[in-house]
Amino acid sequence: MAAAPVSDPTDPAPRIPNAMVEIGGRPIITHVMDIFSHFRQRDFIIAAGTGAIGIKQFFANYDMLTHDLTVCIGAGRVELQPSPGVALTLSVVDSGPATASGGRLRRLRGRLGTETFLLSYGDALGNVDIDALLGFHRRHGKLATVTAVRPPARAGALDLRGDRVVDVRQELPAEDAWINGGFLVLEPEALDYVVDDDAPLEHGPMMQLALDGELMAYRHSGFWHPLDTVEDRRFLGACCKAEVPPWLSFPAAGPPRADGPAPFP
Repeated sequence: MAAAPVSDPTDPAPRIPNAMVEIGGRPIITHVMDIFSHFRQRDFIIAAGTGAIGIKQFFANYDMLTHDLTVCIGAGRVELQPSPGVALTLSVVDSGPATASGGRLRRLRGRLGTETFLLSYGDALGNVDIDALLGFHRRHGKLATVTAVRPPARAGALDLRGDRVVDVRQELPAEDAWINGGFLVLEPEALDYVVDDDAPLEHGPMMQLALDGELMAYRHSGFWHPLDTVEDRRFLGACCKAEVPPWLSFPAAGPPRADGPAPFP
């Protein structure tokens, strides 16, 4: 859901949403989906604001670009060969270029149904144990869970009392602070806290959830890194050169599950 662009001021290319910034040759959003699909999360909805057309074009053509294909010249037929292991369903919803993060989520309410759902801003990568995150959320019974991580980060410090979030601060955190890592679990009722399209999820809604005692923090001490600057982009790109990038290295879970989708090619 991130809309702030990351670009080099010397780069003449048009600015694009963070979620579509390429890391290792493909948009960071596909790496985020790798993390979720490792834990057999197969259904995705992208709330697209600025750059919605580009996001739709990318995913509409994804199979064509990544699968082997057979072109029957003269017959006007193109046959795509199946890609074993990849079995994801993705919807791209144009939530309006002027909507804030909370407003985009609010516009998805009819599609999200009545079940607990996972949320990512699509602009940070981490080897978050999604099964453990969901288990933590279900045990505490509150409306929302945020994954708390250590810096590097530039905003969104969490004031914790045990595992309960009591405040969400916008000033720079101290070195020992926990900050919002951008991987969340929400109950549908949490959307009642988003009152209009102009509401950033991180400000009023999350602050009010915290004040009402409905926001809990799952502490993640493993790898996590945001995509906020050109330097972040270079760092994450370098990580892609590893046999297994650090955001897909799950010490407790091992390699990607054989019964789940393989990472994007």
